[in-house]
Amino acid sequence: MELIKEFLDEKYDKYNTHEFIANDPISIPHQFTRKEDIEIAGFLSASIAWGKRSIIVRNAQKIVENMGNSPYDFVCNAKDEQIERFLSFKHRTFNGIDAVFFVKSLQAIYTQKGGLQTIFEEGLELTGKIQHAIDHFRSVFLQTPHLERSEKHLSDVRKKSAAKRINMFLRWMVRNDKRGVDFGLWNIPSSKLMMPLDVHTGNCGRKLELLTRKQNDWLAVEELTHSLSIFDPNDPVKYDFALFGLGIDEKFCTT
Repeated sequence: MELIKEFLDEKYDKYNTHEFIANDPISIPHQFTRKEDIEIAGFLSASIAWGKRSIIVRNAQKIVENMGNSPYDFVCNAKDEQIERFLSFKHRTFNGIDAVFFVKSLQAIYTQKGGLQTIFEEGLELTGKIQHAIDHFRSVFLQTPHLERSEKHLSDVRKKSAAKRINMFLRWMVRNDKRGVDFGLWNIPSSKLMMPLDVHTGNCGRKLELLTRKQNDWLAVEELTHSLSIFDPNDPVKYDFALFGLGIDEKFCTT
């Protein structure tokens, strides 16, 4: 295991750099300095983060441009007719109806409920587990009127979803290793975070014998995060950089 730790530490150092930002959806919130702008741009970018990365970045850029490049001001002050400009938005199965609902729900969260950080921290206080923070967030988010079709874009951990996009967003907001990629804005310990599990990190985890479960579900998230916590119990999710880089850039898990 020591050799695996050294290998992953080397890859973490390689990929957790400013060069990582340009081609990743995290580049969108990096355009901003205000905490709330970063949160909102980050959440919406993470929410559409599946498919080809260049298309994700392009469409996430359209979202912030539709907000006049002022996400927090737009969310707090936009009228319904301004929000409805998102009806023409589309990213794969995330369409304009979903986008309008997401913006209206964020409006309720920031004008009535204290913002995204407050919601996630309230959920974490329930049991101390990110799983329950995600579940609490989902229940609050869905309080805004919506069509049932939009619910598929909010991972349901009660149904054992891996919740990759939400876990990635939480990594962005929470981790603070002074390397300038993740933002470290929230007062949640990095030790509480769970791996943003997708096909790349899952396959690389299996190849390194850190993950035995075949399905990419919440049980696999728990298993992989536990394995990585042996290497760094205070910050296991830092190895997301290593596994993702190995999978995307080095094709490690396909050889």
